[in-house]
Formats: sequence, C-alpha cells, structure tokens
Amino acid sequence: MARIEKLALDAWDPELRTMTQADDCTPLEQGLMRMLAHCPEQAKGFVAFAGSLRMNRNLPDRLIELVRLRVAFHNQCRSCMAIRYADGRADGVTEDLVCSLDNPPAADDLSDAEKAAIDYGERLATNHLSIDDAVYDKLRQYFSEAEIVELGMTVALFVGFGRLAASFAMTEELPESFRDLSAPATPWGNAAVEVR
Repeated sequence: MARIEKLALDAWDPELRTMTQADDCTPLEQGLMRMLAHCPEQAKGFVAFAGSLRMNRNLPDRLIELVRLRVAFHNQCRSCMAIRYADGRADGVTEDLVCSLDNPPAADDLSDAEKAAIDYGERLATNHLSIDDAVYDKLRQYFSEAEIVELGMTVALFVGFGRLAASFAMTEELPESFRDLSAPATPWGNAAVEVR
C-alpha cells in the first residue's frame, strides 16, 4: 500500500485535472500525480515543467525512454520500471531492447549516442560527481549543447521525482513482479504496461 494517501480524483483541483487529462487516465497513468494533487499549485508547476520537456523534446523518444528506464532501475522506482510509454514504443523500444539495459556498454542494439546518454543518466542517478569533462566531451560527439542541457534537465526530473515516487511505494496497480519491495526489481525481464 502506498505510503502517501492517493487523493481521489473528485478531490483534485479542477485545473490540475484538466492539465493532466486525469479523467481519461487509468489509475496507473495518474501515477504520482495522485499524491502531488494534495499540493495543487506545486503539482501544476510540475506538470508545466514535465510537459514542456516532453512537448518540446528534440532528443529521440527512444533515447529518452531508454535513459528513463535505466534511471528507474537505479532509483528502484517500481512504477517507473513497469511503464512503457507509447512514444518510446513507437520509436523502436521493444522488450528485447529494454533487456539491453542490463549491461548497456556491452549491448549490440544500442547506438553509441544512446550508450553515452545512458551513461550520463546513470552517473547523474548514482554518482553525479563522476561527471567530468570527459563525460561531456563524449556527449558532444553525438549531441548539441542544447540537447545536452535538455538531456540533463530530463534526467534530473527522472532522478528526483523517480526517487520520490519510489519512496511513496505506489505498487498496487503494477504487475505482480514489481510489487515485492523486499528485493530489487529491474525493468528488464518483467511484465510491463504501456501507457500513452
């Protein structure tokens, strides 16, 4: 059971419900917002920021989905690991590709750009002080300065709010393989749910 009460949809701020299209979402798709809705003004700011990153994205959806799932593993965010976003699927993210996230440097089906982005996301999630000039030089081989900043902001969102979601322990709607909090989970090798 989640550690923070999930606010019932009829108690949400009407503007937040509209911004998130919550009435058209499953409980799993409403996700973390069910808790953030306790603080509607802050939640609206979160939606605006996260929405801007998604709607104005220049990086490929596939790359973002792969980075998101690898960060989710390090965060041990069960809901983040269980979800597959439709835009990532449409851009080529398959469960076989997700299995490559078990060992990204050795994966044959990840591009060098994807490996560099995953490495950056992993470092930001696990040891941000290991990000040095060499890491940024590697990113510059594949990405513009604006794309690197976009990647950084996106990963920061994944790390911070993924850890928050993990601490809330929202597992009730997840596939069974993600519900046991006593052992680490992975996004590879488990059932997943596609959302919009």
